[in-house]
Amino acid sequence: TVEVESLKEKLLSQAQEVSRLRAELGGTDLEKHRDLLMVENERLRQEMRRCEAELQDLRATPAASPCPGCEHSQESAQLRDRLSQLQLEVAENKGMLSELNLEVQQKTDRLAEVELRLKDCLAEKAQEEERLSRRLRDSHETIASLRAQCPPVKYVIKTIEVESPKTKQALSESQARNQHLQEQVAMQRQVLKEMEQQLQSSHQLTMQLRAQIAMYESELERAHGQMLEEMQSLEEDKNRAIEEAFARAQVEMKAVHENLAGVRTNLLTLQPALRTLTNDYNGLKRQVRSFPLLLQEALRSVKAEIGQAIEEVNSNNQELLRKYRRELQLRKKCHNELVRLKGNIRVIARVRPITKEDGEGPEAANAVTFDPDDDSIIHLLHKGKPVSFELDKVFSPRASQQDVFQEVQALITSCIDGFNVCIFAYGQTGAGKTYTMEGSHENPGINQRALQLLFSEVQEKASDWEYSITVSAAEIYNEVLRDLLGKEPQEKLEIRLCPDGSGQLYVPGLTEFQVQSVDDINKVFEFGHTNRTTEFTNLNEHSSRSHALLIVTVRGVDCSTGLRTTGKLNLVDLAGSERVGKSGAEGSRLREAQHINKSLSALGDVIAALRSRQGHVPFRNSKLTYLLQDSLSGDSKTLMVVQVSPVEKNTSETLYSLKFAERVRSVELGPGPRRPELGSWSSQEHLEWEPACQTPQPSARAHSAPSSGTSSRPGSIRRKLQPSA
Repeated sequence: TVEVESLKEKLLSQAQEVSRLRAELGGTDLEKHRDLLMVENERLRQEMRRCEAELQDLRATPAASPCPGCEHSQESAQLRDRLSQLQLEVAENKGMLSELNLEVQQKTDRLAEVELRLKDCLAEKAQEEERLSRRLRDSHETIASLRAQCPPVKYVIKTIEVESPKTKQALSESQARNQHLQEQVAMQRQVLKEMEQQLQSSHQLTMQLRAQIAMYESELERAHGQMLEEMQSLEEDKNRAIEEAFARAQVEMKAVHENLAGVRTNLLTLQPALRTLTNDYNGLKRQVRSFPLLLQEALRSVKAEIGQAIEEVNSNNQELLRKYRRELQLRKKCHNELVRLKGNIRVIARVRPITKEDGEGPEAANAVTFDPDDDSIIHLLHKGKPVSFELDKVFSPRASQQDVFQEVQALITSCIDGFNVCIFAYGQTGAGKTYTMEGSHENPGINQRALQLLFSEVQEKASDWEYSITVSAAEIYNEVLRDLLGKEPQEKLEIRLCPDGSGQLYVPGLTEFQVQSVDDINKVFEFGHTNRTTEFTNLNEHSSRSHALLIVTVRGVDCSTGLRTTGKLNLVDLAGSERVGKSGAEGSRLREAQHINKSLSALGDVIAALRSRQGHVPFRNSKLTYLLQDSLSGDSKTLMVVQVSPVEKNTSETLYSLKFAERVRSVELGPGPRRPELGSWSSQEHLEWEPACQTPQPSARAHSAPSSGTSSRPGSIRRKLQPSA
């Protein structure tokens, strides 16, 4: 509304300005046309009012029944049409009037500018005319003065002739200036004409602006109406919200009053309860005063009950400990009986998977199959004929290292109980013996898993037993026994009988390390593996050229009874059996193969003698069989892992290995006795092995490299693992 009022004031001031300019400049064609339009508009308004009055009169007169052919109804329709036409003309005239006003305003402004410029030009022209008139007067005065003089005519004529060029020049200059001023006046008239045209266009623009102002006014009125409607609706919503809030407040107030009444009722009912609580509080105060005496009496009774309970628990613990030890002895007895019933020399077979080193074609075809119903049967297709063998257990190429170890871990437990255990791998070169026994860093074999199992069992029995575990590693290379953990691995060692009369064998000078963790085991394995002799052959790129022995000794003492046990675990990785012509061995490799085959042949002779129960068993025919005499005699639990290759080109070696395994399986040894030693803590040194029977600490010798070309481990690892005394 404020904006509309301001626009109306602006329009009124512009209309007054236009009327003033019109009064000053006089009427133009546009103004005359506008005046005519205004007169016509006024006439149309009067006629419209007259028509509206007549229409009201017609509406006021009581209407009878409609008559279609009545002259008044037709006249009324005509009047209505005429009224609508007049209204349309009035609207058009209003728009044109606003446009004309706007155009007049613009023309007026431009005319004012032109007038100012014209005034400036006229002033300049007047000044120039005044200057020229002064000069003309000066010229006339000069001529007059010259005429007034009396010299002879001839002289005058000469004077005129002398001075007339200047006067002509001045006159010509005046005429030129006059011509220039006339041109400027013509130009100003042209500019004035252009300004009049611009004034006309400004009048037209004024009319257009007035039409827009009228449209804006209508929009403002409509917006004002909408705003009033919205305000009215908001007012209604506000009133309705107030009424609803008032109703809710009344309901809530009523609920508050009801709650207040309930609280008052509760207060009235709580007073008796408060009195009761007061009485209880007073009673508790009296009890608190007498609580120390009651507490002392209760403590005395509780102490007596706890002492009685402790005595009962101690008696029960003693009974349970006695039963536990009896069950432990029974478990060991049953476990050893189970191993004995399975056979003192158990034989398991493991078939390695086919690798890319086996090549392609018919020679690399699979020649080994398995019985789906019996995991102790293996079938071999040799020269087109199927041959079957029955062993204690057969592992397919899909079997993992853990699967193989689960079959042998029962024997590992027997070592802790004080029995001699031997596990050795047999088979042709490249069949996977070293992988089964040693494995890899990510997937260890029987050796490392056995020692890890020993450590776990020792930790479980740490509350009742004290154990010490020592490890030695040796190899037999070309019938020479060498220490893999010694300072000089090339030194030859000999096998001797223990001088204590026990009939057991030992190796003087063999290094023995005491291990206390898995890290110590890894260091021992790594150091011993670097000193072992391996070479390249046609059958295996890294063929083991010696028999490797890992000797683990477990000594235990029962903390409650003083009983001492000593068990020995021999883990043997035999060198690969091979045919000289097939392996392509020459020179030193040929001598190595001959010694390997000789020692394996001696092992076969020992197995044959044991199988036929001969009185003399040729253990001394080979260093291998002589060192394994404890494992192959009646005081050991022995297991052989025969490794076979599944490819067709190795069926001859596979057949020989499986036949040898069947012969070994048929050997029956005597029961393996446990070797306990009775004693007490004070007589421990007298009950253990004498220093002559134990492996002595090797003397300090120069460390030389082996002749096979295998570099030895630096002495820093030996300094980390101190040999046991």
